[in-house]
Amino acid sequence: MDYNSIPCSDWNEHHVSSWLKAIGIKPEHIEKLEKEEVTGPVLLHVSKSYLKELGFGGGQIQLFLCKRDELIAPDKSKTNKKKTCFDGESREEAKHEAVSSSDVTSPETSVSLPQSKYRKFNDSDEHFSYIKHAILPPETGIDNLVTPCHEYKSLENACKLEPRKLKIKFASEVIRFACACMNMRANGTIHFGVMDRTKTSYKHGEIIGIPIEDKEIFEEALDYIENCFPTQHFDARKCIKTPKLIPVIDKDSQTQNWIVEVDVVPMVNIVRDKLYGARIPKFNEKTNKVEYEQKAYYQRVGPNTPRVTEDELVSFIQALKDLDQKREQEENNQNLAQAHCKEDLGRKLLVLLTHGKKYMDNTLRYILVSNRFDQENLQNIKFLAHMNIFCVFDYDPDSKSSGLCHNYQEHHAVNLHFLHDYDHRENTTDFVKKLQLYDRTSWIFCNGRRDYIGMESPCDEKTWIKNKKKLLKRAISVICNEILPKRSFVVLFILSSDIEQPLVDTFHEFYAEMSGHEDIVIISESRENYKKWSSLAQVSCSMDVLEQISIVGMPMSHVNATIQSIQLTSLQAKRRLPVSNNGVCFLKPVDEDSMLSLEVVRVDQCDETNVNVMGQEQIQKIEQYFYKGGKIDWMNLWLADRNECGEVIKRDAYAEINKMLEDLERTDSLKRSIENINIYHQPGSGGSTVARQILWNWRKKMRCAVVKQSYQAMTVCEHAVKLWNYEEMDKNACLPVLLLLEDCNADYQDDLRRELSNAVTTMKISPSKLCFIILCCKRSLDPERMCKTLPLRTVGVTHKLSSEEKKLFSKKAESLKFEPEFILTFVLMSEEFEQSYISFFVENLLKEIEHSSLQTQLIKFVALLNSHIENSYLSVSHCEAFLGLGIHLDKYLTSTWVEEVRYQTFENFLSEQARFFFIQLKSSETHISSVRIIHHLIAKEILKQLSSYQSQSQIAMSLLQDKVLFDHRFGRDDFRKFVRDLFIKRTKKSKGDPKNSWFSPLIEHICETEDLEKAIDLLKVACTRFEDAFVAQQLARLLYENKMFVEAEIWAKRAKSRPPQHTYILDTLGQVYKKWFYDKYEDIRKKDSIEPNDVTDIIDTALKGINAFRESEKCSQTVSVNNSYFGEVDIGCRLLDLLSFVDIFSTKEGKRKLMDYLLTNYIPEEVQKPWQMFHGLLKGLKNSIRKALECICEDLARFQNYSSEEEEELDEGEPDKVNNPRKWLLRKSSVYAKFFSIDNEDDEAVDTKTVSLLRRQMKIFQLGGGNVTTILYLLSDNKRHRAASKLEEIISLFPADLNKDLDQTELINFIFCQIALSCASRGSGKLLSIENLQDLCKRFYSERRNPLPETAYFLLSLLFWPEDSMGRVPSSTRSDICTKAIKQLHRYSEVKSTASGSGRIFTHFLLGKERGLNKIVHKTTIEEFCKGTLSERRLKWQGGEVWTNPDVVKVLKRVTGYTENGNLFVRVSDQSNIRVIPLFSASLPNSNENVTFYLGFSLHGVVAFDIKVAE
Repeated sequence: MDYNSIPCSDWNEHHVSSWLKAIGIKPEHIEKLEKEEVTGPVLLHVSKSYLKELGFGGGQIQLFLCKRDELIAPDKSKTNKKKTCFDGESREEAKHEAVSSSDVTSPETSVSLPQSKYRKFNDSDEHFSYIKHAILPPETGIDNLVTPCHEYKSLENACKLEPRKLKIKFASEVIRFACACMNMRANGTIHFGVMDRTKTSYKHGEIIGIPIEDKEIFEEALDYIENCFPTQHFDARKCIKTPKLIPVIDKDSQTQNWIVEVDVVPMVNIVRDKLYGARIPKFNEKTNKVEYEQKAYYQRVGPNTPRVTEDELVSFIQALKDLDQKREQEENNQNLAQAHCKEDLGRKLLVLLTHGKKYMDNTLRYILVSNRFDQENLQNIKFLAHMNIFCVFDYDPDSKSSGLCHNYQEHHAVNLHFLHDYDHRENTTDFVKKLQLYDRTSWIFCNGRRDYIGMESPCDEKTWIKNKKKLLKRAISVICNEILPKRSFVVLFILSSDIEQPLVDTFHEFYAEMSGHEDIVIISESRENYKKWSSLAQVSCSMDVLEQISIVGMPMSHVNATIQSIQLTSLQAKRRLPVSNNGVCFLKPVDEDSMLSLEVVRVDQCDETNVNVMGQEQIQKIEQYFYKGGKIDWMNLWLADRNECGEVIKRDAYAEINKMLEDLERTDSLKRSIENINIYHQPGSGGSTVARQILWNWRKKMRCAVVKQSYQAMTVCEHAVKLWNYEEMDKNACLPVLLLLEDCNADYQDDLRRELSNAVTTMKISPSKLCFIILCCKRSLDPERMCKTLPLRTVGVTHKLSSEEKKLFSKKAESLKFEPEFILTFVLMSEEFEQSYISFFVENLLKEIEHSSLQTQLIKFVALLNSHIENSYLSVSHCEAFLGLGIHLDKYLTSTWVEEVRYQTFENFLSEQARFFFIQLKSSETHISSVRIIHHLIAKEILKQLSSYQSQSQIAMSLLQDKVLFDHRFGRDDFRKFVRDLFIKRTKKSKGDPKNSWFSPLIEHICETEDLEKAIDLLKVACTRFEDAFVAQQLARLLYENKMFVEAEIWAKRAKSRPPQHTYILDTLGQVYKKWFYDKYEDIRKKDSIEPNDVTDIIDTALKGINAFRESEKCSQTVSVNNSYFGEVDIGCRLLDLLSFVDIFSTKEGKRKLMDYLLTNYIPEEVQKPWQMFHGLLKGLKNSIRKALECICEDLARFQNYSSEEEEELDEGEPDKVNNPRKWLLRKSSVYAKFFSIDNEDDEAVDTKTVSLLRRQMKIFQLGGGNVTTILYLLSDNKRHRAASKLEEIISLFPADLNKDLDQTELINFIFCQIALSCASRGSGKLLSIENLQDLCKRFYSERRNPLPETAYFLLSLLFWPEDSMGRVPSSTRSDICTKAIKQLHRYSEVKSTASGSGRIFTHFLLGKERGLNKIVHKTTIEEFCKGTLSERRLKWQGGEVWTNPDVVKVLKRVTGYTENGNLFVRVSDQSNIRVIPLFSASLPNSNENVTFYLGFSLHGVVAFDIKVAE
């Protein structure tokens, strides 16, 4: 029994007996201890009194306890959590070794050194080596006769002798030891270069090695055998084996040292009935000759080799016969043991790869490390195709062309990388996304690729170490510390060819980053390869441990068959999809992998699963996980279909969606090419289950897939189209693709729909052919309200059960095979999430909870996140770090059952309450474990009931200040995002929330139920924790909303100083001043009299606000409509109002005085000094407000008023400003104009010409005629006659001589009023003809020197669009004017366009069939023909349904154009053409075609709708 390689705590009775024999305890005492079943753990606690009871004598007790204490010392060091420091440079090597699981601690120096294992006895392993300063076990006596005894000789001084003296010293030690072994009939090894005494600084058994210049010295030394054994030298030669020189690895030394070992093997057939005496050689310094001692007989007594005395000789000779018999018996036993006791490599392989599970599934990821495979072994790697391989470190440069990679790519798509690809600097989430690490296997070519034409050719070992070793270290560090959590992956080394240093370096790096050997497995078919590997790998890891994790000598064909036997899924060469002819086609796995943005649900989904391997226990676990609240898996539905588990209840919503799909499937039903079906569901009501049941049950009639939203809509579209037409001959007959989108934002859904629509148009598919159905499943706290937006295509799923559903749930509860209390979510659902039931349940569980425990704190943290942040979770890795589970596990590291302990779920460490509240989740993409509270209503109730012990502000504060959670590297990005969202994420009705919140729900809750100060303190700590501009912005907003303006100013400035420089951040400082100004304004207005001095401070605050808004307006990172212009107008108008209340300006005459002050150089004496700092800024107010209004007008004229979700989140504007900015603009324009309207009837001194001009301008402005946006907004009035009347009033204010009396802007506005009036009332007497309007435009197209405003070019494109009727301007000139104007609009658009994508372009007019002004059709005319809710109308525009409306077809004119090189053009004359921008479902065919489309007019140029290839 080799007890040396096993930790004492794992010894059985036989191991203990062997150790007792070795230390010299009497046999009768050993028998007693064996009968008493003294195992290793018992041995460690045996006391002196216990030994006395067993009859031990004093000397034996002393020996036992002394040796036992020596034994315990190294064992203690194995579990020592803190690594000790080393004394002196000579121990540097051991620093790396100190992580070994079998360390030895010296009490004198507290230096922890690794243990070493002996070379295999009588084995010529040329690859074996020792590590310098490692410790060999103590010298031993004879245990059984075939287990070798060991003796050490340091040769520390002798190695410096001249060769002849060294030879004699070596021979004398070998001869003495060999003689003793031959007499004792015992195998033995004598080691030279190992410390044999402990008075030096070295330890007993420490490997030092000796320098050797001439290796032949040691072989020649055995030539003394003939003289030492004069008559028995033949036997001696047979028993004493040739010296073996074993290299000692020492990284810190350039000198190579060696251990010299001589094995003695006294086989019974050689030594039987013989007593051996030897003459030991000695060197006589005086005579300078070799002399021999008298012949003597030697024996082994414990670890020593004394002579047999004359008194002992007779009895010694008599005992030889027994020894011969014993030797013979043990040799025979050894042969039998070798024949029968072969290691069960199959079981060992499976335990190592699955962490002891009975099968292999996707819960573990695998990292493969390999070198070159020969062609025979490449036929035996099919098991790899069904392993969940995360990445491969491949050292074969030809792997892609003819090796493992080439072979693997027949089964799966891979991403090809090099080591430098992992040397990233961005955040982990972006890096993982960039390399698609969770979607495809990353194949890392560690030593270049021969087939690659880039700069990555293979290199030799030295070059590799110089250039690539550091990149290897970085790659492994990133994977182990940032991407994959501990215990979630296994590193598999397959040693398939000669071992080179880089492969061993990979082992060292993984061993270091993974803090040990757990989760590393080595497979080597060749024993020779393994020997070389282990000799190099032992620098990091002891030989014993290497053997524990290695599968050696097992043919790859056996490995292949063994692993496949426990894989849950068998390898299918092809999978199946439905096709249009009601049959199926094969989908190659590689093709499926290439559609990596989709999770395809196949006809034969899960059919490859081996139910027998899975077992009933696992089936029950799968079902139980679902009913505890986990997300439904395809496996649930597959098992239910096969009656392996219970049926999954179908809620009523399933039947509703099913009917919608059946209606869409019918060929006679009117449909779009892309349809939407929406499911809005309350969290935990089973909405996502309904969606997946739909996909499952339609997978044989349609092609179904779940969209992975980590990919851009363009990529998803590309893959969806590939799935749609895969193996189909006729594109107009393809089956529709049903795409499931879960919890996506509206922007993403619109982008995907647009991309799909473009693709369908490009492929010339019939518009009525149904190609794609987007099934959008979203959480909502008010599903019934959300259903009203698209009632025909939306289903709501609530917690309320119908009477039919109640029966199903009741019946299901009875049929479940496990206790209902373990399936809390199912029980809650059965109870319709009744609040009283939830309160009762939570109250019961919290009764005996320990409020101060870490587990309770963890429950609170997760509950806080889940209550306020949708889809939030905490990774199990974070939980373990927080609970300190890593420390608890360390104490088991020396046990053989480490795997069993290491891979228990952390659930076993949780309290009963935590086990009930938590559900452990696995990401469908990353398979990373995380936890959340089983339902967000439970999370809210936990916080509510614990509020008396710890408020939400206290829990949030503890969470923010928890260093362990924030410093934990794995999953850091998600964790930080969730916590950050607690402070900045607001609720929005547009996303299904019950209300629009002004702050995050947590902050609002604290303000309402606790107090404002706590919310402020919390946000301050959050600002420190995140150093984030947006968090500081929220604090500034909270402060100014509560009139704490001084502090708000400080935090708004801090937000401004932090990245990112976003317009909303800069805008916040303006909002602080604006609110501050409003507050001061309200106070001053209460006074009866206001002097100029009274408002100095208020004016200063207002002007600071205007300056802050202007700075924000200049920000490069701006949105489609910059909020800061609104802020500037708000402050400006209110400031003008304030000035009019100052006493000197408050009368009728004062109003004129104020106008003079604001519009001329005049400064009243009363304000000269008090306002001396403000005169210039105040006099510029009129122009600055007008400029801001024009900027708003320009933005609104260019873009749709449609905010992205991010913009909604950050926006600080009033509802009117956000939801209807055109209405706000009209109102503010009126306020502004009214202020500057001058009543001069009683004042003859005033310049009447100037005043009448200003009055006219302001009156026009007041009515809405001051800019293009407000003019066209008047057409949105449902009562057209009212809009017409207002437009006629505006037109009547313009002078008779339009060319002479109007400036450029006024002329543009006049012409737009004419166009708008023609849309509102075609028979109006105020209308001019199109020819007259074209004449008025002469000054625009004749202007050569100065650039015109884009609204002028917009007018020219409208009025001069070529038509058949004759006008005063010749046709070619009209075409030329129009072409140049549109080109100018394109130039403006390139400079000014800041909104993403052409979908945000605002189209004002479309080209109609009539002539003259009547050809210009305003968009509101078309919208009147589209009935339905806002969402339905929007969908009709996006889906192109609007263009099939008979009324629209009747009004609009189709234009003929052509496509060329991916662009769309319309020819306006023989010489010129105009580029047209395609919108919505209008996309271009790939080829050059003649096309027709509807033409729209925008400030970006002309746009095309509903493009069709001309027949």
